[in-house]
Amino acid sequence: MDSTMKKIVETSYLTADSAAHYRTILRYFYHQHERMRDFIAPEELLEYMRSIPTFADYQEEQLHQQLAQLVKWNNLIARQDMTNAKTIEEYKKKRFRYQCTPYTVEIERMIVNLEKLGDSFQGSLERSQFDRLYQALTTLQNELNHDLNKSTEEYIRIWEDVFRYFQTIRTSTADYIAYINSEQTDQRMQTEAFLVYKNQFTTYLRDFIVSLQKTSLQIKHLLTELTSERLSKYFQKLIEHRGSIPRLEDVSSSVVDWLTEYEEYWFSLRQWFLGSAVQQSELEILQWQTNEMIRRMTRYVQRIGERQQHFRSRKKDYLQLSKWFEECRDNEEAHKLSAVVFGSMTIQHLQLEEATTENLHVDTWDEAPTELTIKPRTVRYREKTKPGSFNSNEQKKKEQREQYLREREHEKKLIEKYMNQGRITISTLSSVEPFIRKVLLSWIGKSMASKNRVVKTDYGLHVKVMIVEEHTVLLKAEDGDLFMPDATFVFEEQR
Repeated sequence: MDSTMKKIVETSYLTADSAAHYRTILRYFYHQHERMRDFIAPEELLEYMRSIPTFADYQEEQLHQQLAQLVKWNNLIARQDMTNAKTIEEYKKKRFRYQCTPYTVEIERMIVNLEKLGDSFQGSLERSQFDRLYQALTTLQNELNHDLNKSTEEYIRIWEDVFRYFQTIRTSTADYIAYINSEQTDQRMQTEAFLVYKNQFTTYLRDFIVSLQKTSLQIKHLLTELTSERLSKYFQKLIEHRGSIPRLEDVSSSVVDWLTEYEEYWFSLRQWFLGSAVQQSELEILQWQTNEMIRRMTRYVQRIGERQQHFRSRKKDYLQLSKWFEECRDNEEAHKLSAVVFGSMTIQHLQLEEATTENLHVDTWDEAPTELTIKPRTVRYREKTKPGSFNSNEQKKKEQREQYLREREHEKKLIEKYMNQGRITISTLSSVEPFIRKVLLSWIGKSMASKNRVVKTDYGLHVKVMIVEEHTVLLKAEDGDLFMPDATFVFEEQR
């Protein structure tokens, strides 16, 4: 089973019901481990727990139960203490001393770092880290040129220096960019208080970019020469030093894994600076992100300045404007200046009332103009109302209905004029009215939404549309010509 699929029982104490007790106990073990004290007696631990005001009434039985539980979770290792046994009863009664496991040490170390981290990212853009990495890579290259005639300890030190500086660069820059791009920092940049730190931020980022551009080219040149094949002998020196450390496990079975590990570490370093054929290098992304941060800060400063300018008095601007008008030679020049400053004063607007006609194909120019009554723009204005009689519009409705029917009949006759044996073919038409062109195009549009390409017209007819896309024809009309695919309209009732 893959190790990533296993449950980590060592972290159970972080979310247990008595997490406060467990975490306090293991934090004490962690601090003692850092001071090189590995084995802790229960009596010492009980005294420490009772010294905390929150656990003043902590019982010895409770301590032994929780220590046993931490042993089950693999957080502690219990070792029987037989050095201070003075009687047979003390010897028979098992007394233990406890040591925290490596898992527990790393978990507590991680939690300590998380507590220092806080709610936001930290990190920094340190220029010196790139210089140190370049120096470490230069030292590595020099050792390769001298045929690796030093001790293995010297080579492992150089290797650790290279990846310590690289790790610092990778984590610090990523955390600082995440800090700049966080929502909390973004909101602070949009306040006027950010203007005080604007120069400090931009100078910090600009200096980092300049130093990065100087050193990164040298690092990329070194990494281009230091390939994995050239470092193969150096990797063997690292494996030799690693294998010289006494271990109880079988070291020979781990040599291949160690070599793969070193090659993958080196590949990640090269890819971070050089990239690959399918992926952009992280160095180029870092440069782009830093430049983008500078541009974003500049935009925020500009917006803050615009907001401040918005509330500034325009008195001087108006005085300068009046001075320009005063210096105009005549009215014509003053009119031109007014058009530039205030815009045109005689713009005519076209406005129509909605639903003035039921005809979908009517043009705007065919409609009668609408008279609009301009109302005063004051809050106190009220329209005058007076009682009036009810007017019957029956005659007017009848006239409008008859006019509508006459228009439909006239349109139907126009369509029938172009019909030939129950069909209309566009390629056979010489010239048509604009109304006929609009009707034919509307039938084509409606047929696209129908599976059988049959359209029901406004005149009660069913028309089947057949389009020949390979054949393009010219449809002439009074207001212009239209290139379109040839189409045939078959009237089913006429057939």
